[in-house]
Amino acid sequence: MDMLWNGWGDPASATPLPDTVTGVLRELLGVKPRGTAPVPLEEIGVPASPLDDAARRALETAVGDRPERVRTDAGTRVRHTRGKSTPDLLRMRTGDTADAPAAVVLPDDHDEVLAVLDACARHGLPLVPFGGGTSVVGGLAPEGRSGPARFVALDLRHMNRLLDLDEVSRTATLQPGLRAPEAEALLAERGYTLGHFPQSYEWATIGGFAATRSSGQASAGYGRFDEMVLGLTLATPEGTLDAGRAPRSAAGPDLRQLVLGSEGAFGVITSVTVRVRPLPEVRRHEGWRFASFDAGAAALRRLAQDGPRPTVLRLSDETETLIGLARPDAIGASLERQDAGCLAVVGFEGTGEDTTHRRERAAAVLRECGGTFAGDEPGERWAHGRYSAPYLRDSLLDAGALAETLETATYWSKIPALYAAVRDALTGTLTEAGTPPLVMCHISHVYENGASLYFTVVSAQGDDPLAHWSRAKHAANEAILTAGGTITHHHGVGTDHRDWYVREAGPLGVAALRAVKRSLDPAGLLSPGVLLPGDRPAHDALPPPVRRTTHPHP
Repeated sequence: MDMLWNGWGDPASATPLPDTVTGVLRELLGVKPRGTAPVPLEEIGVPASPLDDAARRALETAVGDRPERVRTDAGTRVRHTRGKSTPDLLRMRTGDTADAPAAVVLPDDHDEVLAVLDACARHGLPLVPFGGGTSVVGGLAPEGRSGPARFVALDLRHMNRLLDLDEVSRTATLQPGLRAPEAEALLAERGYTLGHFPQSYEWATIGGFAATRSSGQASAGYGRFDEMVLGLTLATPEGTLDAGRAPRSAAGPDLRQLVLGSEGAFGVITSVTVRVRPLPEVRRHEGWRFASFDAGAAALRRLAQDGPRPTVLRLSDETETLIGLARPDAIGASLERQDAGCLAVVGFEGTGEDTTHRRERAAAVLRECGGTFAGDEPGERWAHGRYSAPYLRDSLLDAGALAETLETATYWSKIPALYAAVRDALTGTLTEAGTPPLVMCHISHVYENGASLYFTVVSAQGDDPLAHWSRAKHAANEAILTAGGTITHHHGVGTDHRDWYVREAGPLGVAALRAVKRSLDPAGLLSPGVLLPGDRPAHDALPPPVRRTTHPHP
């Protein structure tokens, strides 16, 4: 099943906002319902595909002479237009499909991906890998074009197999188009789990996790996705790159880390080898309350640095706790109770005896830091509704609110200043625009040396919501760099963060990345404008295609 084209996920899973929330939106933020409904799909006017007959034939040949695997119909192209950021959805709701790809191509394996890249190089077609379509940072709308969107969306859904499971080494090799729930189901049949559960879990893919350095909600116990990857295969216009033949190596710089986070700019990830762990016997989530965000953050730091480290560890600030955003399926319930303080969700996975022991030790630390046990209900409610927030965002847009998120990370000593700087930037910019916001935040991922901050912003849409958010996002990005944070912790760079990423990496770092791109993608056809700035060269400047050997893929 495809995701909703102008919203998130499965429409059947969406729920209306409670009256308490609509009342707060109206009275506190001045939110008014929009006068027009989203444009229906059947009424969308999609520009005609600019793909010429020769290019189409070349693409069909690349995927085994199967015309049905090269799609140029309006519906398919619309469903591969942009990602799922709030600006993306606002544009889609008005029927703006200017960024629709010229064609959607569906390969079966690594060799077909290489053949598609060859065809694109010969015909000057930019290409953007498309997994679950969940990018929220402009990763699916390439820049550097003039006129109609003339690029190929490479849909990897048919590359969705578990290729190998090494139970002795506890590794699994997965294809990139495998969606996370399907991967977990295949591994669970053999008694294993990847343990990667980001908010996009229901729709995102293995290849997308690797390409964006995804971080799951159980990262305190399982680690980030880039920490799980032991090997990968990359298809590039210049051939195949295989990286990783052992868990660790001293054989030069780690090329795996060069590919992880490259967001399709260097090549198409066609397989990923990851470490897996046995399915836990017990999964338990509980709630803890702290008097302030600072007190709760200090408690999380203690656990992250000195242990015992839970599997899930996250802390909502006072505003997020009051609104109830820590439990999206029960949004607004805390307003009726006027809950105070900050809610922490603490989760444990493992064997029964080990989980009990770690819970008891963690509880002693949390109490010593001023925490009060709130029972299992807040934690289990969070676990039950952990994938509901994107649906809530759709409901807020329906109600006339602007709702968006952004995230960053820094060292523990800089968390207070970064938290204040981003809140002030968002609040000041949107208030000046006449749409004062509600700004909420939580610590979503913890490390021994620092943590991430995840902000949610809700305001009235105003006359021009895209312009309002653009100014606010710009101010927040400037605040992040000034306060010493990274421009993104797990959402990725895309086109939205690219200019700030360039400043964060510095001129020499950017020059090194450009050199890598020139080596792997000399024509600049892969995800142009994503990760690194710069238009692609004109078609007549393209080098001749390189003859390649096939890849010995399992």
